[in-house]
Amino acid sequence: MKYIFLHGMGQNSRSWDKTISFLPADIETECPELTDFFTAGKCTYGEMYANFRGYCNSFTEPPNICGLSLGAVLALNYAVELPQRVNSLTLVAPQYDMPKFLLKVQNILFRFMPKRQFESIGFTKSDFISLTNSMADIDFRESLADVTCRVTVLCGEKDKVNRKASKAIAELLPNAEFKMIANAGHEVNIDSPQALAEVVKSRQVKR
Repeated sequence: MKYIFLHGMGQNSRSWDKTISFLPADIETECPELTDFFTAGKCTYGEMYANFRGYCNSFTEPPNICGLSLGAVLALNYAVELPQRVNSLTLVAPQYDMPKFLLKVQNILFRFMPKRQFESIGFTKSDFISLTNSMADIDFRESLADVTCRVTVLCGEKDKVNRKASKAIAELLPNAEFKMIANAGHEVNIDSPQALAEVVKSRQVKR
């Protein structure tokens, strides 16, 4: 059964290497780069999601999707729109109603960061700013009941910024559970890869 791993902003596909190293060899994994889902200089969430949807639709069987932060938003968006096309979700530090104030703060920080800090992850500085601006109106609240697959919502114990939203989304989804990952911050796949892998392995039962 296929597992798709979606990294967050500030990461790349290699960010999942440690997590995947703890998975059984027979689990088939895909780790796309989020930069592959948009055209350079035209980085918007709408374009990124449209290309991600096409990518997921290319698989013959519904995959299991594990996403962190922005990756979790993309995964949830796909499950909301096409619930029968997802076998299970593992959402790490997800958002379902984008906090506009937080996005504004991120944009301010991005503007003062040197361009070289973005080079290792494939985004340009302008890409980051364009993407965060285009995400301000995301709101899945009215559609969460449509997500029928099993969902595990995770949040690092030290990730206080996303804890409230993570707990709320687990309560709003019809078939979800919430788990706190001890001693982890926002980047659970970096801080606690083995604990995350154990959760992923538990998702193997096909609905």
